[in-house]
Amino acid sequence: MLRRRSADPLARNALLAIAAGRIAIGMGALFATEPALRALGFRDADAAAKVLGRITGERDIALGALALLARDEPAALLAVATAGAAVDAADAISLGSAARNEGLGAAGLVGALSGSAAAVVGAWAVRRLA
Repeated sequence: MLRRRSADPLARNALLAIAAGRIAIGMGALFATEPALRALGFRDADAAAKVLGRITGERDIALGALALLARDEPAALLAVATAGAAVDAADAISLGSAARNEGLGAAGLVGALSGSAAAVVGAWAVRRLA
């Protein structure tokens, strides 16, 4: 008889916390774009920044929802966690490079740090789930 392997509870809970945060940030970026951008440190958001903010919000809601849907399926949760950690690492790199631009220093630094933290926790959870 095959026995279904359950996900590591600590890694699972960390990923579900990241998923909840991802959904909350995504909802803000999608439905309250200007205030969300200001809260993240982006002071002067033009139309393009707002559209990209909304796209990012949609992406974060989708990734968070997928993680919640996969919470009881270890293989699916591992796949979603791997994608999420990769996205967070890419965000950290993009925001870190943006920090060098005038007017984006603080926002880029905060974003790079939070993206790095989420990527590290995600990678740690992936390792524990694998």
